[in-house]
Amino acid sequence: MTTTDPQHHATATIDPAELTRMRAEDPAVHVLDVRTPGEFETGHIPGSYNVPLDLLGEHVRDLAALDHNVVLVCQSGARATKALETLVEAGKSNLRLLQGGMNAWTSAGGDVARTNETRWAMDRQVRLVAGSVTLASVVASIWFPPARFLAGFIGAGLTFSAVTNTCGMALMLSKLPYNRGAGCDMGAVLDQLTTAETANRTGA
Repeated sequence: MTTTDPQHHATATIDPAELTRMRAEDPAVHVLDVRTPGEFETGHIPGSYNVPLDLLGEHVRDLAALDHNVVLVCQSGARATKALETLVEAGKSNLRLLQGGMNAWTSAGGDVARTNETRWAMDRQVRLVAGSVTLASVVASIWFPPARFLAGFIGAGLTFSAVTNTCGMALMLSKLPYNRGAGCDMGAVLDQLTTAETANRTGA
């Protein structure tokens, strides 16, 4: 586990095993999943709350006011890192970041709750689109040689994605209606978090 000063916009990172132990020792830990509602429906850590990154900023003060420990999760860790920086700037200090996100969680055999069994996970969608475009451009280059540069562009994009731990293709795909899901009721999420906080303080 790596720990740095929260005042420098960072905090502790934990792996799936550490998160499992943390929740076993303290069931009141809040796990906030900052992916889109569609991704959340595809598969999430049981008991986690969906707080999409694009809505987190609007409610950052309410979330920063939570007394209990918060663990931030996304698909690979990039969006959760941005969420962490936003919450630290708002004064939240007892934060954790799940290193590797849901990719690491599922690889480690962690339990996954699903509310939509038909929608593909985002990383699978990215592989489909990238692979299809690359294959199509290679085939097209037989008749139109410049088409091979499109395959090179996709390869460069995937390399950049790995180096920077970001994914522009995933960001674009997340905007599709197919991936938006049923939406996120932030009022209801905040009510649930507040109720959990109150129950923890009273020992209920």
